[in-house]
Amino acid sequence: MKGELDIVLLESHATTLRELLYRANGSEAAAYILFGKAEIASDPWSGHPRTRLISHEVVPIAAEEMVSSSSMHVTWSTKGFMKLLGLAQHRGLVAGLVHTHPNAEAFFSDQDDRNEAELARTAYNKGRLELASLVFGHNNAIAGRLWFSPTVVMKACSISVIGGKISIWRTCDEDKKMDFLERQSLLFGPGFNPIIRGLRVGIIGCGGTGSAVVSLLTRLGVGYLALIDNDKIDTTNLNRVHGSHTSDVLTGLAKVDILAREIEAADLGNQVVTRKAWVGDPALRDLLRSCDVLFGCTDDHQGRLTLNRLAHYYGIPVIDVGLRMRSARNDADYDMIGRVSTIRPGSPCLICLGVVNIQRAAEEGLRRNDPTEFERRKAEAYVEGGGDPAPAVVTFTTSIACAAVDELIQGLTGFRGNTGMTHNRIRRFDRVEDRAMTCQPINSCPVCGSEAVWGRGDVSPFLGVIG
Repeated sequence: MKGELDIVLLESHATTLRELLYRANGSEAAAYILFGKAEIASDPWSGHPRTRLISHEVVPIAAEEMVSSSSMHVTWSTKGFMKLLGLAQHRGLVAGLVHTHPNAEAFFSDQDDRNEAELARTAYNKGRLELASLVFGHNNAIAGRLWFSPTVVMKACSISVIGGKISIWRTCDEDKKMDFLERQSLLFGPGFNPIIRGLRVGIIGCGGTGSAVVSLLTRLGVGYLALIDNDKIDTTNLNRVHGSHTSDVLTGLAKVDILAREIEAADLGNQVVTRKAWVGDPALRDLLRSCDVLFGCTDDHQGRLTLNRLAHYYGIPVIDVGLRMRSARNDADYDMIGRVSTIRPGSPCLICLGVVNIQRAAEEGLRRNDPTEFERRKAEAYVEGGGDPAPAVVTFTTSIACAAVDELIQGLTGFRGNTGMTHNRIRRFDRVEDRAMTCQPINSCPVCGSEAVWGRGDVSPFLGVIG
C-alpha cells in the first residue's frame, strides 16, 4: 500500500495513557483509544496519499476484564473491545489498542502480530473498520501502526506528541546533508537538526511577518515549507517583505513566488510548495492537514477562525502572529504591540484570547462571497468598510517573526524551561517590554471549551462549519 501514516497524540491523552498504564512492578498494561482520522489524497510535497490519526479519547479497560499480566505479557477479555468497535463505527472514529513494553524498546513482537491480526479481523468483519495499535516502550519511545484489514498493515512514519511541547519520532527520515546546520546542533544537540529537517511547516500570509518567518525557517533548516498567500506584491509592501524587489511590482509577482525564488536561490535543500489562495479554499485542505506546524501571519479574521478550528480538530499547533501599531498623536504616546499566540488543544483559542472578532470574520466572508451585498450593507452602515492602511515598519514585523519562530524552537527544545510554548506572548516595542499573558479557555467556547472536537479529524462539513 502506497502512502505514509502519521500518528498524533495530544499531550493530555499521552499523559493520561502513561499514568493509566504505569505499573510499579514493571508488568505490561493495556488500554483503548479512539482516533480521529484525516484522509489526505495527495501529500503536497510527495504527491502520495497520507493518513493522519489524531487521538480523540482514551478509554480504560475495565479492571474486571483484565486476565493476567507480567513483565512479558498482558491479556484481557475482548468484551470491551466489541463495545469500542461499536462506538468507533457510530462516531466515525478509528479504534485503537495501546500496550506497554516497560522493560524493552517500543516494537511489535511476533505475539503482538498474531493477536492484533485476529482483532483486526474482528474489526474488518464488523464493518470493514480499521484498527490502530501503539506500543509504549521505555525511555518514552512509541511505535505505532494501522491495520486496514487482517493482512494489510502500515507502520507509522512519524509519531508526535503535541501540546506545550512538540515531540516527534520519525522512522522514515531521509539522509540529507546538513553541514550548514552544524553550529545550531552545538547548542541544541545532534538530535535537533534531523527533527527540523523533517518538519512540515505551513506559513499562511507572506507579507511583512510571514516573509520574515519564511526566511528564518529556511535558514533554520526546515525541510518542507508551504507558502500560502493570494496577494501580489505592491509598492507599499517593499519596505518589509523580505526578498522583494521593485521589479517584482512591475511584473505583478505573487508574494509566494518571491519567497519561493529566494528559497531556491539559497539552495539549502528546503522543499517548497506555493499556493495562491485564501486559507479557507477547499483546495488547500490536503496541504494544511499534511503540516506538523502552521504559522498564521494574516490579519484576516475569517482565516484565523479556520486555523483556530484546524489546530483543535487535527492536533496541528498554530503559531499566530499579530501587530498593532499606532502613531503618537496629540501628545499621546506611541502604541506598538506585537503578539505571538500558540493555539493547540489544551490552551485558550483565538476566540478566548480576544484576537478574532466574530463579526469582522462574518463581514469578511460576505465580502469574499457576495461583494455586491457587502457593498450594499456597507452603504447602509451595517458592516465596516476598509479603513486607512495600518502602519508597518520592517524592524518590528521582523522582530515579532523572530519571537514566533523562537516559540517553535521552545516547543522542540525547551530552552526556556519545561513549561513549553507560551500560549500568548506580548511584546511592547514602545516600552521595551516582553511578557506572557495568562488566560483560561471560556467554558462555553465551541472550540476549546471542551474536548468534544479535539482530535476529531475529518468531519462533514469540514471543521464542523456550515456555510
